[in-house]
Amino acid sequence: MTQEAGQDVQPVLPDRLVTLLTSHLDVKAEPEQLTAVTTFESLGMDSLSLMELVVAAEEEFGIVLPEEAVELSPAATLGEAARMFEHAR
Repeated sequence: MTQEAGQDVQPVLPDRLVTLLTSHLDVKAEPEQLTAVTTFESLGMDSLSLMELVVAAEEEFGIVLPEEAVELSPAATLGEAARMFEHAR
């Protein structure tokens, strides 16, 4: 990922995260709505939905998400979740 001088470039969300949101959790959103600064709350997700996301990710991809993933709040951003995906074991 590159950065233009003085300009922040939004990180691209992992395809795995987008797939989980749109396919497994049935989040209704256009691809342009799914950005690093989009909050789970703005997608209509609550704490229970976030727990479902963690469980679905671990089951679907055979990964163990870090402890912080369990502490995601509806106010968290997709970018924060994407960073957790990067650190999955």
